[in-house]
Amino acid sequence: MDFTVQKAVLLNGIQIVQNGITQKSSLPILSNVLLEVSEDKLKLITTDLDIGICATIPVSVTQKGTITAPANKFFEIIKALPDEGEINISLKKNNSITVKSGKVQFKIIGLPVDDFPQLPLFKGKDLITLDQKEFKNILNLIDFAISKDNTRYILNGVLFTIKEDKIDIVATDGRRLAVANKKLSTKTSLEKNVVIPMKTVQEVKRLLGDKEDIKIQFGDNQIKFSFADSFIISRLIEGEFPDYKKVIPTKSKTEVKIKKEEFLDATRRASIFTDQESQAIKLNIQKKCMIISKNTPNLGESKEQIDIDYSGDDTIEIGFNPIYLIDILKNLTQEEIIFEISDSTKSGVIRLGNKYIYVVLPMQLNS
Repeated sequence: MDFTVQKAVLLNGIQIVQNGITQKSSLPILSNVLLEVSEDKLKLITTDLDIGICATIPVSVTQKGTITAPANKFFEIIKALPDEGEINISLKKNNSITVKSGKVQFKIIGLPVDDFPQLPLFKGKDLITLDQKEFKNILNLIDFAISKDNTRYILNGVLFTIKEDKIDIVATDGRRLAVANKKLSTKTSLEKNVVIPMKTVQEVKRLLGDKEDIKIQFGDNQIKFSFADSFIISRLIEGEFPDYKKVIPTKSKTEVKIKKEEFLDATRRASIFTDQESQAIKLNIQKKCMIISKNTPNLGESKEQIDIDYSGDDTIEIGFNPIYLIDILKNLTQEEIIFEISDSTKSGVIRLGNKYIYVVLPMQLNS
């Protein structure tokens, strides 16, 4: 194996795959990155057995070959090389890898590829295509609602439900629910109901751009996300996702029309006085205004009034965890939103037409 590559190009490939390595496994090979050189390309592959990431970059090849290198040390070496000039990487005897750039030279000992896990093939598997920018916007409105509680493992991911020409993408932690649905560009015979782990969702979102499409393929308990020069393969979470449709309220006639940025800023300011024992902020909703306040004993108080358009007749006092409001508000692009609140004991709802629903449970206010 012998090839030459620009530092910036190699660093870009490293940045794509670096989160696929693991230091916690009893298998030393999983701490390595696979280097696979063929023709004019280098494939960089990492895996922790749950997720596999591959990046393909252009290189000038003198000799084809494969080897695995200790990922962290290899990455550190590449980052430490001079920015100017090319990098030459070659495989010597006894799995020794030589890295040269100008007057700098490193040697690092690799491991043969025999024990490196092979990523599954997805040829002929079920496939859908989505616009990358649109898909990223959807994930921004969904992934914050993924549960971090490992006691309900099925909620530690995002549900994808595909049927005919529609895909539903859902996340919930039991206290809030985010649901997006999108029409596919072409009708499909696919019927899928799969849960994608949070780490995979985060890695996919990290690689999504503003152009081109992403291809999503479904295998046996696995899923593949393909970009132009890279892909991610992941195991799926097994189990039955709860029936989320049961907790979506029918559209309320009581609505609060409010400027999104004002609501977001006031909520952030009120959240300053929350603590572990007192998390809820209070929304006092009146005909033309809403007072957002937080009073925490021995800590302090915040109170702010913002203008609203409220369709109800009675004043409502309701408590919410401000983080659950901030998470959705900071990802909305609308200047004005409608927040459905019917009374202090029922969930608040934000809808974006028929494409998105966010449901958040209220919290009890301290007396």
